[in-house]
Amino acid sequence: MAVSSTAARSILIRLQETMAARTHAQAKLNQVVEIIGEELDSEVCSIYLLREGMLELYATRGLNQAAVHVTRLGVGEGLTGTIAQNIETLNLDEAATHPEFQYRPETGEEKFHSFAGVPIVRRERAVGVLTVQHTEPRRYAEVEIVALQTVAMVLAELINNAGMVDAEALDEDSEARTGTEVVTGLKLVKGLAIGQAVFHQPRVTIEQTVAEDTEAERQRVYLAFDRMREQIDQMSNQAEFGVGGEHEQVLETYKMFAYDEGWARRINEAIDSGLTAEAAIERVQQRTRMRMREISDPLLQDRMHDLEDLANRLIRIVSGQLGTAAQKGLTKDTILVAKNLGPAELLEYDKRRLKGVVLEQGSLTAHVVIVARAMGVPVVGRIRNLRGLVRDGDTLLVDGDAGTVTMRPGHGVLDAFEARVTASKRREASYARLRDVEPFTRDGERIEVMMNAGLRDDVAMLQVTGADGIGLYRTEFQFLVSAQLPQRERQARLYRDVLDTAGRKTVIFRTVDIGGDKSLPYLRSDVAKEDENPAMGWRALRLALEREGLMKVQARALLEGAAGRDLNVMFPMVSEPWEFDAAKEVFTSQIAFLKQHKHPLPNAIRYGVMLEVPSLAETLDLLLPRLSFVSIGTNDLTQFLFAADRANPMLAERYDWLSPSILRFLRRVVQSCVGYKIDLGVCGEMGGRRLEALALLGIGIRRLSITPASVGRIKELVRKVDTREITEAMSGWLANPPEDLRAELQAWAEAREIEVE
Repeated sequence: MAVSSTAARSILIRLQETMAARTHAQAKLNQVVEIIGEELDSEVCSIYLLREGMLELYATRGLNQAAVHVTRLGVGEGLTGTIAQNIETLNLDEAATHPEFQYRPETGEEKFHSFAGVPIVRRERAVGVLTVQHTEPRRYAEVEIVALQTVAMVLAELINNAGMVDAEALDEDSEARTGTEVVTGLKLVKGLAIGQAVFHQPRVTIEQTVAEDTEAERQRVYLAFDRMREQIDQMSNQAEFGVGGEHEQVLETYKMFAYDEGWARRINEAIDSGLTAEAAIERVQQRTRMRMREISDPLLQDRMHDLEDLANRLIRIVSGQLGTAAQKGLTKDTILVAKNLGPAELLEYDKRRLKGVVLEQGSLTAHVVIVARAMGVPVVGRIRNLRGLVRDGDTLLVDGDAGTVTMRPGHGVLDAFEARVTASKRREASYARLRDVEPFTRDGERIEVMMNAGLRDDVAMLQVTGADGIGLYRTEFQFLVSAQLPQRERQARLYRDVLDTAGRKTVIFRTVDIGGDKSLPYLRSDVAKEDENPAMGWRALRLALEREGLMKVQARALLEGAAGRDLNVMFPMVSEPWEFDAAKEVFTSQIAFLKQHKHPLPNAIRYGVMLEVPSLAETLDLLLPRLSFVSIGTNDLTQFLFAADRANPMLAERYDWLSPSILRFLRRVVQSCVGYKIDLGVCGEMGGRRLEALALLGIGIRRLSITPASVGRIKELVRKVDTREITEAMSGWLANPPEDLRAELQAWAEAREIEVE
């Protein structure tokens, strides 16, 4: 069958006339399945509605009438139940081959082979299922599925108005709880926050789904698009993070979707089928949600979330229901609750009142996380069924360090959490007082305490924390927040701005470490797609050397950005000396190019490597004469040494950084650098933990590069340590390892009144 937009509109008009007639509900649905069956030339058309928690066959054309109100399926049971549970579309040429297929003899459906079904969705919940079947095995055309989805959307409104589904199925607060409850999610941005729950987005109610004048609806959408684009442009101009920052690039990606012609075209096609402007936007949004469930790539999922964010904004504009929580204004300390959140929408909130964010979705690579981190707002994501768990106004405790959210805490729990917040602020204040104090040990050794950065705004933390410099600037962050490969001029501007902000303090730029868990949709490798373990695959320097153009552009951008200053360049994931030589040669060729064209160059260039791959330690002596510095990347090194993927929750915390095997390996690297003019340090989370930092000092590490939040606490630790004592203790433990080295080290520290927790 060929289903045109005219035919779809004809169905909608006939459905509306039927539901407006003065007949009882059953008669109306009996007519509805006949209309759909006739218009779509379908042998079977059936409607299942959610009643008392079960999907009940409510009307059918083509199946046995005796099965009506008799056949019932649980949500998740059979093909129909699977559609309702997953809120997904099924399109099968042979229904019996699907693993969830169940045969119900009372329906007489054994002669039908092909099957298609779409959920009937109301307020993002499945309240029923619309199915069609044919005897001949065939998959339904896309245009047929679109017609079914459009009809299902109108049916949702009609059956709701007729009171044909359980009221509790549509009650968004029906599952809300009243007692204290603690849920665990994904740690997105660290920090502690207390506030009252405010839902980011009040639900927009679509009053009418069938259009009377399609041209008028189209004009409403055009005007709404214009207004939405103006809002996005205003946000770009008013963003408080400075011109040219990563947040501006996030908004540029956001703007790309706002001007996407394909999105506007799909909404227009939905209007052509007979839907109002609001219903057309919601119709396209429903299809987007279904597609999101089929996408496994986290970066693509995040981009789809950006599109849904814009769809929510557009539907509010076109309906005149503009009251988001941000636009109404926050009046109290707030924990923002949302299914997901776009970066532009987060920027609309008053930072003085916004204390934390809890998301039903969200991921570490999402744009909103980058913005939240810059705002200093803790975020916990991946909390399922948020609308069922939380009511507007509930007190929430957000622990971004542990990834937990406590709902409706009792007085005792609230008092304890407030004490933690107060203690945390007190500790941070004491660390802040050490900003201008140099970290000398008790025996007079000067320890370099540097910080890691990746965003332009992170660099300002140099002055706040008093760090000695930036021991690791992750240049790939600029690539991760961009919709396309950043141009050389933009890269150079970023590097120049970072050096300007850092002033006389050292900045070590690590060349791009992409691939693995930091894949870019606009830069993919055929080899990387086949990686079974991406963390150990085609990533970092391996990928950059393969994509020579990528590295050439970054090399020239770094050289141009550092013109007239010192440039420190570090190559990630070097496995063998020849890889360092190949990477350095890219810089050498770009230096020659710039000299030839009389461009200014850096005053001096220092090259170094990240020691993350154990094999490099075996040939480090061959490379040391050509290096200025070595940074040990403990995060990756640990997983490679133990063959334990840190992204695997079963293994992430199984192996201890204070294992003798790790510490012996690190000490051997320290000893191999003796006699060379090499700056040796540790980059990574290990150096930011007080007990682990104590162990590193004991094996000879004198430079640490850690998160800005850890700088104060590590400077405070350093001032309490006598390196001669801890070196002697570590030498004994590593020569004859105790059963629990961590416990021994902790007891040693406590005996000297060194706080390590």
